[in-house]
Amino acid sequence: MNELIGRVFSFEKTVFPDKGELFHKLAHHGQSPKALMISCADSRIVPEHILQAEPGELFVCRNAGNIVPPFATMNGGVSSTVEYAVAALGVSDIIVCGHSDCGAMKALSDPSMLDGMPNVAAWLRHGAAAEHVVSTGSPHLHGTERVRALSLENVIAQINHLRTHPSVAAAIARGEMALHGWFVDIHAGQVLGLDGVTGQFVPMREDQPLPVALPAARRVSAEGPLAEAAE
Repeated sequence: MNELIGRVFSFEKTVFPDKGELFHKLAHHGQSPKALMISCADSRIVPEHILQAEPGELFVCRNAGNIVPPFATMNGGVSSTVEYAVAALGVSDIIVCGHSDCGAMKALSDPSMLDGMPNVAAWLRHGAAAEHVVSTGSPHLHGTERVRALSLENVIAQINHLRTHPSVAAAIARGEMALHGWFVDIHAGQVLGLDGVTGQFVPMREDQPLPVALPAARRVSAEGPLAEAAE
């Protein structure tokens, strides 16, 4: 712990002075992050490192299993973060990011690991759809292959939950928001992106189009006879 604390002094003496102009701007003009990233709390996954983001560029919400509970009247930290990022900060992109060797997904695969952790067990019930998809669709998978499949399906499940949030649903309908599903392979140092057209996770490459789970596009159904009558 002393080593970590010592880095605070390094921040004060080196990091802050080197980025003084940036911090001055953020302090006086506030933040305008470009995206919200919902990632796992795993210490090996650092959203700012993955995106090489500077202070002020990325709004981050981290929790066990990169979970997004479906919208409900009961308040929660993830729901509040999503709502604030969309309604107050105006982010136009939300990334749900899972990763390999995820402890939460291992527990989702083998609930016996959660003995004595009732809160974690309750939290991971939000991943039940992913577990059911893998168990019924790929019953032959076991061990690390099953955990990886769960991690990928969980990203998809959480994106679906995200779309139940009114602020997100409205932004999508207006064509002002894109949703992304990412998977970080820690062992390979590779990021996979969900292609919403094929439903597959593909490697992200500089010379290829960015895979997007749901591209920003105004919903056509909002432009039909009812919309015209309302005008």
